[in-house]
Amino acid sequence: MSATKAPLDIDAIAAEILALLGAGRQVEPFSARYQGFDLTAAYRVAADVYAQRVARGEQLVGRKIGFTNRRIWEEYGVWAPIWGHVYDTTARDLSTVEQGFSAAALAEPRIEPEIMFKMAAAPTRGMDDTAVLGCIEWVAHGFEIVQSIFPSWKFAAADTAAAYGLHGALLIGERFPVAARVEQWCRTLPAFEIDLICDGKVVDSGRSGDVLDGPVSAIRHLVEVLAGNPGQPPLIAGEIVTTGTLTRAMPIAPGQTWSTVLRGIDLPGARLRFL
Repeated sequence: MSATKAPLDIDAIAAEILALLGAGRQVEPFSARYQGFDLTAAYRVAADVYAQRVARGEQLVGRKIGFTNRRIWEEYGVWAPIWGHVYDTTARDLSTVEQGFSAAALAEPRIEPEIMFKMAAAPTRGMDDTAVLGCIEWVAHGFEIVQSIFPSWKFAAADTAAAYGLHGALLIGERFPVAARVEQWCRTLPAFEIDLICDGKVVDSGRSGDVLDGPVSAIRHLVEVLAGNPGQPPLIAGEIVTTGTLTRAMPIAPGQTWSTVLRGIDLPGARLRFL
């Protein structure tokens, strides 16, 4: 850790994060190097990084919410969710890559099985789960591949919010319309179970209720967070939101095949092989 912290420099931090994008390299956490580097500063950095990525041609697809699973808070020393941007360069259909996906450009990549939604309308503060589901076009199950530009996944919450929200790739499974079965989704989304499997062996199991009482609750949380920060744009129709890992985030390696089995919900499992 640095003996003396430098004065906070949003531009310098954003430039360093952009230089690390796709490089697979890691650096000392910014919280250990800069004075006053808190979540407020981190989201200023994230906004700068987002603006520069859009300026060079990337397009916003939606948001990712991280650290929604209370089971992993102690493991990482992060005690509340964070969020980040998802781009057209990082999101794709799982069906196009399930036979082979390379995470070589990511730093210490890990796999997270998640629930994803596409917004049909903008949700607002104070909505309950049923009302939020009324704003959703489809639900899907797939994987987020996360990364840490900080060695050994050691960081403060502010570091993760600045560094892409730990986002590496979003691999979206089969989409299922919500409108015709709102009552069913409202019942099953907070209550299903999942096994995460590597090369035929279950490596972790989880419950959707660990994700802030269910994936729809994660959407409600994000709406509240964004509404409380006028500098951040609210969710809008057309955005895809991935709601956080349903199990622990597990390290991945080339040659492995990962899959999931879901119980208690009408969604198929997902499968992905790493090159």
